[in-house]
Amino acid sequence: MTLAPAPLVAIAEAPIPEGMRAFWREGSGGARLRAAIAPSDGPARGAVILSPGRTEPIEKYFEVTGELQARGFYVLVHDWRGQGLSHRLLPDRLKGHAEGHGDFLDDFHRLLDDAEPLLPKPWIALGHSMGGALVAMALKAGERRFSAAFLSSPMMGLAAARRLPLEAARLIAHGMVRAGRAEALALKDGFDPMLGPFESNILTHDRRRYERYRAQLRACPELALGGVTWGWLAFAFDCAAELAKSSAARAADLPLTVVAAGEEHLVRTAPARRYAERAPQGRFAEIAGAYHEVLMETDARRALVWREFDALAGRMGV
Repeated sequence: MTLAPAPLVAIAEAPIPEGMRAFWREGSGGARLRAAIAPSDGPARGAVILSPGRTEPIEKYFEVTGELQARGFYVLVHDWRGQGLSHRLLPDRLKGHAEGHGDFLDDFHRLLDDAEPLLPKPWIALGHSMGGALVAMALKAGERRFSAAFLSSPMMGLAAARRLPLEAARLIAHGMVRAGRAEALALKDGFDPMLGPFESNILTHDRRRYERYRAQLRACPELALGGVTWGWLAFAFDCAAELAKSSAARAADLPLTVVAAGEEHLVRTAPARRYAERAPQGRFAEIAGAYHEVLMETDARRALVWREFDALAGRMGV
């Protein structure tokens, strides 16, 4: 298979992982999407397909990629449509937009098709936040190529909407879409794509990792993504409604671990806990004191996350 090479952005604080190569691939509707593969250090135990959260490009996961390589895994990381260097859905590339979940799932299915001749098995799905929700949606839709799944702070409900019943929030978002406001920002003040000061952030307690990502965005502003549209909110609420069904968790019949943040302010933890408890082979773990980005947290908190990942890999026998 011939895949056109794509760029990766390196800075002193975040060099490109050993052997990683990026490439362009075709997604649903012909969208040009970016992905990258890194080989394992030494004999391969399998591969991890790493799906970032909203706003997060491949580069943000260079450190995580290196840690997975050191564990003996090939790593495939990708930019979802609408973010990173992948196809943006609107002329204003800073708007975080979505047009339902169908294209996301088709993109993901095509990504796995592309990966078949390139990655050793068994495969572990690792999804964070929005990526975790979309991995769960893929499992619900019948994706069976994974041998295990690790979901980090999965977006199975938005914390900002916790004062409203899910269906009420969903109806409001869809009402705005029907009113022709799908591409309008849902919050007037939007979201600073370059991020605010560390002291007011709700993503991580680790200043070094927080500032490292800011430096990556400064080095390549094209990686940045801003606030969400009503269309994106409708997509997020639809995902939450689908994943709240007991059938969604039952479809995830594989070794599965859901890790949540103890100090979560972006997504709702209760639906993720229920999902893990309903899954036939599910496990739920909460990282005490952690903010949303548990894989970008302090070393001590990250060690607890990696302990859960290693235990999951052990359940696979690799």
